[in-house]
Amino acid sequence: MGPTGGRLRAAAVALAAVAACLGPAASGAAADAKPVVGGAALASPRIVAGRGAPPVPRVSATAWLVADADTGEVLGARDAHGRYLPASTLKTLTAVALLPGLDLRKQYTPTFEDVNIEGSRVGLVQSVRYPVGKLLEAMLVVSGNDAANALANAYGGLPDTVYAMNTTAQRLQAHDTTARNPSGLDAPGQVTSAYDLALIARAGLRMPAFAKYVGTLRDRVPAPGGRQFEIYNHNKLLTQYQGNIGVKTGYTIAARHTYVGAARRNGHTVVVTLLKAETMYPDATALLDWGFAAIGRTVPVGRLVDPVPDAPKDVRADRSRVAAPAAAAPVIARVEGRSRSLPAVPAAGAVAGLGGLYVLRRRAVRRRYSAHAPKLRLPVR
Repeated sequence: MGPTGGRLRAAAVALAAVAACLGPAASGAAADAKPVVGGAALASPRIVAGRGAPPVPRVSATAWLVADADTGEVLGARDAHGRYLPASTLKTLTAVALLPGLDLRKQYTPTFEDVNIEGSRVGLVQSVRYPVGKLLEAMLVVSGNDAANALANAYGGLPDTVYAMNTTAQRLQAHDTTARNPSGLDAPGQVTSAYDLALIARAGLRMPAFAKYVGTLRDRVPAPGGRQFEIYNHNKLLTQYQGNIGVKTGYTIAARHTYVGAARRNGHTVVVTLLKAETMYPDATALLDWGFAAIGRTVPVGRLVDPVPDAPKDVRADRSRVAAPAAAAPVIARVEGRSRSLPAVPAAGAVAGLGGLYVLRRRAVRRRYSAHAPKLRLPVR
């Protein structure tokens, strides 16, 4: 075993030691005492569906939720509050958090760091000035990580953006969600849930700019020399599913397919969220069909709660009224599809350990493949 392998093994052993701290007491009596957001039935990691519901389709997603976005009624779910990697579905939170504080007509020139971020990119260029609205559109339509980073810097910087995302999640009562970056790239401690993604999507669809961009099929983005190039929406269901109004797709190797989408038919809007799925579009189609069949004949198993009243929407305007997120949120240990929070004391160490393991792993991967594929990039979209 080489030096890198030894360091990886040591980091894994350290993380295993932290995980060993988990026990009945570590799951937190205080947490158990808190009411489950949206209803007690949503605490189950198993499939839950209301009385009178049609047969629930078999899907590959480890966690999912189907709700009536108009009434807030949750029609069915599986592991609704389980915490998973969000991939690019986190960009929905980025948009909802930043929109109240952005001037979409303002011009922004990307930095070197913006245009060279890893993962999927729209193709921003340092020498071109972009309207902030175009950055928002590019982030939601083609899932550009460069656009997400540029948008964050246009807002005031990455720290302000992550702060806004976490405080917005709290305002929406999306308490399973912790943001570490605006793009959704895998990061230690960055998690969300099927329930939270539905809350975020519901809030976003009530914002005209958000609703417009997530449903945009194609548009143009400025390019050098006064030219433009076309961008196309990654969400295939916009053209393949009747009444689809879009929202957001996501994928990383670790997160697998993630999805949040909505469709309108017969006066109803159904929202579907998926986490850790192997087949995104078949899953989403099956659950959307099931949702429309269940509306009006199914007793809901929970509800999408409303945002906290009177909380500031642009958190830069009055930070004194919003508690700052913890420097290191509890790390979530996945055990057979269930989630448990590590005790508060070792959580910071666990985050550091995960961060070290992540860096070492990426270095090892890059060295392993650099000789054969020097331009290899891990797929993130």
